[in-house]
Amino acid sequence: MDAREAIKIGMRAERILVVPPEQTVGHFVPHMPMVFATPMMILEMELTSGDAINTVLAPGWVTVGTEVDIRHLAAAPVGATIRTTAEVIEVERRVIRFAVAAFHGAVKIGEGCHGRGLVNVAQFKKRFGVA
Repeated sequence: MDAREAIKIGMRAERILVVPPEQTVGHFVPHMPMVFATPMMILEMELTSGDAINTVLAPGWVTVGTEVDIRHLAAAPVGATIRTTAEVIEVERRVIRFAVAAFHGAVKIGEGCHGRGLVNVAQFKKRFGVA
């Protein structure tokens, strides 16, 4: 699959998450505050990026995260409603790049760029001997 045939600049998606205790820094590191952890914010940005393009992928193809350049700008507590956004900004044959952001209300808590690579699931499984 050539991403340029199906994925277009400007495709976008949004996700909403209410921060649970198990996605906080304090959950992973007990002496730290119970605020939304950076890796969890990045995961939401990655999932949102996938949402922006998953419906146009050819059968048997998926995308996986390959690049992350993110800044975590502000904290958000347990129970905060987080909105993540992703918009396609560049499309190569096998790589798609996104502008991503996360918001707690009107406050931007994260921003950056994320890249995803196209993967043929059957070939991947064969290559790594995964059933």
